[in-house]
Amino acid sequence: MEIGHKIIVLGCSGSGKSTFSRKLQEVTGLPLVHLDNIWWRSDKSHISRAEFDQKLDEILQGNQWIVDGDFSRTYEVRFKTCDTIIFLDYSLDECMNGIKERVGKVRTDAPWIEQSLDPELVKLVEKYEKENRPVVLSLIDKYSQKNTHVFRSRPEADEWLKISSKHD
Repeated sequence: MEIGHKIIVLGCSGSGKSTFSRKLQEVTGLPLVHLDNIWWRSDKSHISRAEFDQKLDEILQGNQWIVDGDFSRTYEVRFKTCDTIIFLDYSLDECMNGIKERVGKVRTDAPWIEQSLDPELVKLVEKYEKENRPVVLSLIDKYSQKNTHVFRSRPEADEWLKISSKHD
């Protein structure tokens, strides 16, 4: 089973992109980049868009990578550059549960620990299906020649990882 060497993992906040990406890294051995760790500083401020774009461009010029993160402003450049698209297309409830479960937990994909549920993040999750999801699906159609996997549930994604690990 061909997985690819330039993989983007997309999905709503709380869908488990980072957890999935870490498991995918274990299967593939590819370098993993969490976009949240590039964008955000530990004090919850962030770098400039220009600096972020430069760092993303440097990553995408590499021969092998897994890039985890939604960051809709950069969808197109990542779709153009990748060979594999993974879209965690989960329900609103699943994603809400995901953002609730990470409160108080140390995470490798973010430079701080969430102490409480962020109201802005809740709004992002609530808007995702109407605002971001149609854009992702449109880009999946536009880049239909790419190796694409759309998962509708965590068990479905985990099963694919299990099968992929046996073929690598």
